[in-house]
Amino acid sequence: MPRDAAREREDELSRRVSRRARDIQPFLVMDVLERAQTLERETHTDIVHLEVGEPDFPTPACIVEAATRAMRDGDTHYTHSLGMLELREAIAAWYATHYRVRISPEQIIVTSGSSPAILLVLAALLEPGDEVILSDPRYACYPNFVRLLDGITVNIAVEEAEAFQYTAAQVQTHLTPRSKAIVINSPANPTGTLLPSVEMARLAELGPLIISDEIYHGLVYGGRASSILEYTDRAFVLNGFSKFFAMTGWRLGYVIAPPSFVRPMQKLQQNLFVSAGSFVQRAGIVALQAALPDAQRMVEIYDQRRRVMLAGLREIGFGIQHDPTGAFYVFANAKRFGNDSHTLAFEILERAGVAIAPGIDFGPHGEGYLRFSYANSLENIQEGLRRLRQYLLHGEPYRGA
Repeated sequence: MPRDAAREREDELSRRVSRRARDIQPFLVMDVLERAQTLERETHTDIVHLEVGEPDFPTPACIVEAATRAMRDGDTHYTHSLGMLELREAIAAWYATHYRVRISPEQIIVTSGSSPAILLVLAALLEPGDEVILSDPRYACYPNFVRLLDGITVNIAVEEAEAFQYTAAQVQTHLTPRSKAIVINSPANPTGTLLPSVEMARLAELGPLIISDEIYHGLVYGGRASSILEYTDRAFVLNGFSKFFAMTGWRLGYVIAPPSFVRPMQKLQQNLFVSAGSFVQRAGIVALQAALPDAQRMVEIYDQRRRVMLAGLREIGFGIQHDPTGAFYVFANAKRFGNDSHTLAFEILERAGVAIAPGIDFGPHGEGYLRFSYANSLENIQEGLRRLRQYLLHGEPYRGA
């Protein structure tokens, strides 16, 4: 086909791409990761990965053994669309033990990771034009889910001085008759901070349903994270196994929903995803019942890394007003080094061989910040800090670049 004809055909096809697909924002941390992988492959540059929120630990052996045993036993077929009853019972027991709340296994929908859980909740909740309240900064993908379902995001800027968490008083001033849900995330991505329990209780009293993303529960350094279910049953809980149990690639999550939403969400699950993997669900049961000591050992190591990361970033000159006390992120003020976090993150990647996430990925109010993940070995974190110090303070690029 002649080049002009091929270009014309491609232009014609591109006009057929839906508005939803065309307008969705990229997940910039993945752009950083993919560029880092290209550098590693094509130039053999040794990149220190501090960009991705993925545990570097292997999945605990008891979980792997449970999945292997299930596959050998032929447990490789569809399950109930809500998930295996044994897993839903184990999740209910976990919440009873750790949060002293009673939920029915019939309120739980097991999903292939927490991202499908978000989609099911919002699809069951939103009509076109309904509003969802989000903090800014917040997890990068939340607004994309809302907009995909023709909802409207109401972004509330949260300040570093308040540990990047909004208050019920702030949220109340943004409520309208179209306000359908308030999203909370504690411990939070990208900031690693926790929402105070008193504010969680006040938010629950405002009227809209609460969507509580509890995926980083368990990853707390001193104290505990509260579940929204301790304060209200008018809430959806999103959780899963990826972070606390180092099971990102297993794709296993769940939703705890008010009873009236379960059947509508089940029908969505049946049509969109059918069910989560059977042998993966078997592994999830063992994770909840036997892997807590392994997870707690990981948390102790994360805490060591957290302290090293905080001290190193402050020594370089990054601003951190509040120590993060959850998840595995530090959201650091980088305005001393540049106000364009996208440009700065890629410059650091190319020149210093350190991959980090630009703050703009997490909302307009995240501009001027960089997110550092300490879900990497202490040795790699120290090497990353050394490279950052040499480049940002002395102008010396990484010699392997």
